[in-house]
Order: sequence, then C-alpha cells, then structure tokens
Amino acid sequence: MIDHPKIRRAILALPEAEAGESEDSLSFSVRGKGLSWPYLARATPKGPRQLVPGVLAVRCRMEKKELLLEAAPETFFEDDHYRGYPAVLVRLDVVETDELSALLQDAWRVVAPKSLVKRFDAGA
Repeated sequence: MIDHPKIRRAILALPEAEAGESEDSLSFSVRGKGLSWPYLARATPKGPRQLVPGVLAVRCRMEKKELLLEAAPETFFEDDHYRGYPAVLVRLDVVETDELSALLQDAWRVVAPKSLVKRFDAGA
C-alpha cells in the first residue's frame, strides 16, 4: 500500500516542488512542469480520455523507462499515447512506497532547472 503522506513529504522537501490540490494526489510539478499526473486513457480511439484510478504517469528519462518496462512489467507499463514519451505509467497497487518516491525524486531531477538541481546537490 502506498504511503501517500511519506511520498508527499519526500517530494515537497525538494526545492520548488509543488503538489496537486488534493491531499491524496500524487501529482507534482516544478515551475509548472509535471513530475507526475493522473493517467487518462481512451476507451476507444479518438474517444474522450477518462481517469484510470490507481495508475500514475511519472516523468523519467527514456533509458530509465525502458529499464523499468523490461524489469517490472507488472508494475510499469505504457500505452500508445505514452510510447516514445519520457514518462512511465505506474500501477499504484503493486509499486512499493520507496520505489515510487525514488522515481518521483528522479522525475524532479529531470524537470527542475539544472541550476536548481546543482544548488540542491551542493547543499545536500
């Protein structure tokens, strides 16, 4: 079971990280750029997108995405919309809290300005 408060604390401790509106949300951003967001899927081609509960899209480098998809397809996946896009879809009912927290921290490093990451690393 995902420990939402633990993940929120870890991500919000990163410089300029912002959380989504809901306390239960695992949506985060830095300067308006998404680290993670709810997964919306189409039931039919060109149909409206609908929220898929229990799945989160998380920004990551393509190399990391490929490794995750290969290593743990029961946890990480993609669909046609996300194919070739630097984000992976995560099944929240099977991912471990620490694994998701680390993935979100990596997402922060991808999205945050390089100067912000550098200042953070210098102070860590």
